[in-house]
Amino acid sequence: MSIGWAIISCGDYADSRGAPGVNQAEGAELVAVHSRDQGRADTFAEKHGAKTAYTSVEAVLGDSRIDAVYITSPNHLHTQYTTMAANAGKHVLVEKPLSLDLAEGVEVLRVCEDRGVKVGVGLHLRHHPGHIETRRLVAEGALGTIALAQAQIGQGERGNVHSVPRAGLRDWWTHPELVGGAFAMLTIGVHAIDDLQFLLGQQVVELAAITDGQTQERPLEDLASMCLSFDGGTIGTMICGMRLPEFQNDVALYGSQGKAMLADGSWPRLQGELRVSSETVNTTVAYEPDYVFLVKKNIEDFQRAISEDREPAASGKHGLKLVQLTAAMVESAKTGRTVKLEPLG
Repeated sequence: MSIGWAIISCGDYADSRGAPGVNQAEGAELVAVHSRDQGRADTFAEKHGAKTAYTSVEAVLGDSRIDAVYITSPNHLHTQYTTMAANAGKHVLVEKPLSLDLAEGVEVLRVCEDRGVKVGVGLHLRHHPGHIETRRLVAEGALGTIALAQAQIGQGERGNVHSVPRAGLRDWWTHPELVGGAFAMLTIGVHAIDDLQFLLGQQVVELAAITDGQTQERPLEDLASMCLSFDGGTIGTMICGMRLPEFQNDVALYGSQGKAMLADGSWPRLQGELRVSSETVNTTVAYEPDYVFLVKKNIEDFQRAISEDREPAASGKHGLKLVQLTAAMVESAKTGRTVKLEPLG
């Protein structure tokens, strides 16, 4: 069964990964695209083979050919568009964050459940074959008891003290109330921290954060470092930053029986190398870079979740946990205190 898709908001991400991901996904058809500018929408539709270009979200949601929407809009519009889509009976794949605060996220998931639509989030590392294999090895005990889990993700340009300013259509990234109170964390850090939870099969229950932001002078951080405590007993660290040229983007797990390293493997795209050294497993696997592969896999899994009536591998609940973690990071950075997280239902 083919799933008819619409992409809401034709920005850079939708152009480089969202639309190509839909077009490459088995059983997916790009029916429509949306932009507030008709010229931009038409150009995008022609480039990616969409049948229709709309300037109104209401028009998108009124199109009977569309079964699911992929929301790649600015952060502050995610819950509004997700709610609108749910009320129109459309399934929703939304880029992170799910919402700007926890209460908003809880409410939008309630609406989606009441309307009987699926919600997925763009946490693409959950579909990386190296990360899936590492999760399997952890679950089977091949690394023993995991004591320490580390993830780091960063980028930058030489000579820049802070990250490159966002301007024009990306100006919203400079406004805390439109972004969700964090920059580096919400741009890339959430991928790393979600990945640690995915690999371990554990949830973060306590964190302490130090950032170069969350102050009156610099409300949004470019660099953040976090110490994490997981509910299974593992201790972790996560570093994310936008002022880190030539950074090594790695994930590492250290257990009582061995270790696993995902070298250059914390970016949400297919790349890097898995290295495992343990009592029972010693292997190295390399992955050829592919910027669209993981988006395609996320879309295909989301479509199967619809047909099988199950939760997607990257679900709304996973997105909600990251909203909670981001709020805790902001609180910890502002107060200088460790923050404990309440379980989410």
